[in-house]
Amino acid sequence: MGVDLPGGLPYQPWLAALVQERIANQAKDDPHIRCLPDLFLRAYGLPHFLKFVHTPNLLVMLNEMNGVYRQVFTDGRPLPDDPNPSWQGYSSATWSGDTLVVDTIGFRDDLWIDWDGSMITESAKLRERIRRQDFGNLEIEVTVDDPKAYTKPWTVTLRQRFAADAELIDEICLENEKDSQHLR
Repeated sequence: MGVDLPGGLPYQPWLAALVQERIANQAKDDPHIRCLPDLFLRAYGLPHFLKFVHTPNLLVMLNEMNGVYRQVFTDGRPLPDDPNPSWQGYSSATWSGDTLVVDTIGFRDDLWIDWDGSMITESAKLRERIRRQDFGNLEIEVTVDDPKAYTKPWTVTLRQRFAADAELIDEICLENEKDSQHLR
């Protein structure tokens, strides 16, 4: 049986305890503050620009934070049986009308998805439904199915501003960093 914490996510009991611990210690082990790449689900909620570059068979998502990128194959190829675990997973997409449906598997274990330390495991399957509502807005519906971490799949809808002419800037986390010694 799962335990629900504030935020309403249907945590498995072990993850609920871990999230409570991470909240209590002010997320001192947060990969983001240690300059590690953010999973795309978390990146959608951060104040950094993402740039989408779409070719006929590939969508590349560029994140200005640490130069992280994600590949989404838009040719509808099947997901691999045993993908190499990675920060962004392995993504394949198809169009359903005006909505890009992206399925992703193959994650590294313990990827944080929020500031509280909620996470996904290597067992996760994510489905995004990305739709451009109008010229300036994207709607991204994400369903997380990770039975190792959650008692049932859950869905969140994110609304993003779309800045067509924005340029990415270099934002490298460790450049001139002098504070990590205080995180112990």
